[in-house]
Amino acid sequence: MTSAIVAVVLLFSTVDPWLDKAGFLVGGLDAHVYRDGASRILHHRPLYTEPTIRELLYTYTPFSTLVFIPSVLVPWSYVTDVWLFANLLVLFTCVRLSWRMLGYRASTRLNVISALLALSCVFLEPVRTTLYYGQINLMLMLLVLWDFSRNDGDRLRGIGVGIAAGIKLVPGYFIIQFLVMRQWRSATTAVLTFLGSIAVAWILLPTDSNQYWFSTFTDSDRIAPDTHPANQSLRGAIAHQMGHTPPTWLWLLIAGAAAVAGSLTAKVLYDRGERLLAATLTGLTACAISPFSWGHHWVWFVPLLVYLVHRALTRPLWWLIAIALSVGVAAWSYHWNEEWVSIGLFLYPPWWSIAPILMNDYVIVYGITLIAAAATLLRHSVARRVPEPDARPGR
Repeated sequence: MTSAIVAVVLLFSTVDPWLDKAGFLVGGLDAHVYRDGASRILHHRPLYTEPTIRELLYTYTPFSTLVFIPSVLVPWSYVTDVWLFANLLVLFTCVRLSWRMLGYRASTRLNVISALLALSCVFLEPVRTTLYYGQINLMLMLLVLWDFSRNDGDRLRGIGVGIAAGIKLVPGYFIIQFLVMRQWRSATTAVLTFLGSIAVAWILLPTDSNQYWFSTFTDSDRIAPDTHPANQSLRGAIAHQMGHTPPTWLWLLIAGAAAVAGSLTAKVLYDRGERLLAATLTGLTACAISPFSWGHHWVWFVPLLVYLVHRALTRPLWWLIAIALSVGVAAWSYHWNEEWVSIGLFLYPPWWSIAPILMNDYVIVYGITLIAAAATLLRHSVARRVPEPDARPGR
């Protein structure tokens, strides 16, 4: 209860909720971009060769616009509020589903706890920024968690990942995780669903599909420079240190190593019954190895926080780790001037002595999480191999 109250107070007090370009209650820019994309295909206008509102370029797949068509029914002036409410509902559902994956049974008490923990997450930068921009990250995460919460042999398992990848390519990394875990049926279902999304979009939107897959898809300049402080990926971390885009071979070498380590660790976690932590680590790995990951892509800190709270219920020391995570990825603001506010530690002023470290905040948190998970698995593995001492009398 206390953490939820603190989070909400911080959300509304650190930045004026009605401040232009930063206020929590006057955002929704990306939600309007989604709506504009859907409106464009309905009115037969180009999706990728013309800018959308505020001269922003559309970067999602053609299939995504088909998913966003219902948003056109929402009046323009209500899009921000409707999307904010929907995201808050999805946030609660993600937390609730996380508890389910940990083996907790449904109850009124668990729903209340989930609601309070969801409110506690609103001041995490990835969540706060997702809510402010009207982003879709929480919804994509829900689709993936829904898949991982299902039984291994479930016929529907993989559909969520396939749809999520069809909307935004990064969740496609979970298909690789299915393969690493040798869950062939789930991987096949996810691949077929993803390919189906491409096929449907190509049939309905042939020109836009051709433009996206043969031109826009490879144009990374449509996003932002790799050196941008908000690029919280391994590629971004390397670029931050070098001052320019790193050589492709260097990024692939480091990202490849992280992918292998993350996938294998997640597989072992899953095999040992740690479904939530396995899915969470995979989501964090996907953000880390992606060429460009905005801060709001890292909503996977939410199920990680749920997992830490779960561990803290039996070992109070874990509360300190949960608090440390919350503080480290919180939406702390820095006022550059009266009209613009930077949200997140990675955007803190460059003249700070620790700015080079803060600029890679999420990559560092990911590295700590991966190392801690791997070390714990290794320690447990060694402990099982050590024979128990013979406790019989006289020995």
